[in-house]
Amino acid sequence: MTTSQLIKDQKPGAARRGGRPGVALAVIAACQLMVVLDATIVNIALPHIQDALQFSTTDLTWVVSAYTLTFGGLLLLGGRAGDILGRRRVFMTGILLFTLASLLGGLAQEPWQLLAARVLQGMGGAIASPTALALITTTFPEGPERNRAFGVFAAVSAGGGAIGLLSGGMLTEWLDWRWVFFVNVPIGLVIILLAPVYISESERHSGRFDIAGAATSTVGMASLVYGFIRAADEGWRDSLTIGSFGAAVVLLSAFALIESRAKEPITPLRMFADRNRSGTYVIMLSLAAAMFGMFFYIVLFVQNVLGYSPIQAGLAFLPVTVVIALGAGLSQRFLPRFGPKPFMLTGSALAVIGLTWQTMITSSSSYAGGVLGPMLVFGFGMGLNFVTLTVTAVSGVAQHEAGAASGLLNAMQQVGGSLGLSILTTVFGSAIKDEASKQLPKFLADGSAEQKAEFAKTHQLPGTWGHEVLAHGISVGFIAAAAMAVLALATAWLVIRVRKSDLEALAGTAGPGIG
Repeated sequence: MTTSQLIKDQKPGAARRGGRPGVALAVIAACQLMVVLDATIVNIALPHIQDALQFSTTDLTWVVSAYTLTFGGLLLLGGRAGDILGRRRVFMTGILLFTLASLLGGLAQEPWQLLAARVLQGMGGAIASPTALALITTTFPEGPERNRAFGVFAAVSAGGGAIGLLSGGMLTEWLDWRWVFFVNVPIGLVIILLAPVYISESERHSGRFDIAGAATSTVGMASLVYGFIRAADEGWRDSLTIGSFGAAVVLLSAFALIESRAKEPITPLRMFADRNRSGTYVIMLSLAAAMFGMFFYIVLFVQNVLGYSPIQAGLAFLPVTVVIALGAGLSQRFLPRFGPKPFMLTGSALAVIGLTWQTMITSSSSYAGGVLGPMLVFGFGMGLNFVTLTVTAVSGVAQHEAGAASGLLNAMQQVGGSLGLSILTTVFGSAIKDEASKQLPKFLADGSAEQKAEFAKTHQLPGTWGHEVLAHGISVGFIAAAAMAVLALATAWLVIRVRKSDLEALAGTAGPGIG
């Protein structure tokens, strides 16, 4: 029977499996790699972006938050779009948008242009990433072949962060910070060209788009984040600060009301009815909030205070990715024997210890004692939690809702990261103002004429004075991060109640993990 006859005999709308599944998997994995490494590859370039486009330290957080807020807010809507419109079509649309946004980000000449590009990148990632995972089920038959494909997808998700650290350092140091965006363009174009040839279209399903839910949740969280960041610069009594928090309350309340009445909500509120699942969402939200803030400010510390080059900064973070992988492997192996709670408790406790250790950072701290040690402790704790939280989130969920449950956990990670970074920025902003007021008289007495002229131009203390201000702000900010980890620990202790009889179900529902 010829290929044309096979296609003719298929039911209308049915998926057609390609003849080269290896190429199809490479295309899908390349998409996931591009989306996953985007966070770390950009983080390494942040100090150079700040200098080139004249971001303040507080406004620089939007380079991270603009992406993660949009990605997290639209993630579930992107998955729904693939089911309704066809996964390959939506996948290609997401890649095209992500690629175009990357080009615009690399060409940005003003801060607002880069932030707009980051929003578009988040939209493209939210459309492409969940569809890429779903395309594995369309392309590969159930059984060993599909399991191997999931394994490759998980490996790319886990290794993307490390690849981003190294590539971000090399591109920034050897070429320019703009290449952390430009590098996505040729990759995206290759994916767009190969996808229609080697990836089959999926069967479409009827359904509705919860546009109102996606819009109110995303804009509401953006207003909340903006309120915290604005407060860091202008104070809590500023009219825009107050207005942002007020808008956030109104929009997030409207989101809850919309979701409770929608026939096909983007966020099924019944997912929160189970205490274990709700607990995992709170733990992920809290730990991601601490983690995003930690990486953001430690990147600034190692490059601005320790004087590391971008490549050295990338290498400095690599040990953390190793211990995260070790913790994840350990929890995955022993989860069926001990259950999730011991890993959640131990992982959250280690996160508290690591972040508390980082509150002691000063301008004279070394890499080994002030950065590497606490990051290893924190990273191992995060590794213990990643697989555990994913498995617990989908435990006891009907098969057709497993994607929504795990997708919601991923959204919590992205949104929690944005919210946590904004809270740390508020604490950081207040702390550096206080420390700068203490350092300024000393600087005015001892600083050179050239340094004073530079200060008059930039309003930033140079040299040792500036390092002390930055380090003090970071150490105080980590107090807030440690408090977030304490919330995760308390939730694991008081809320999680998984019985021994649930362990077989837990072991059987573990998927490829979270991105």
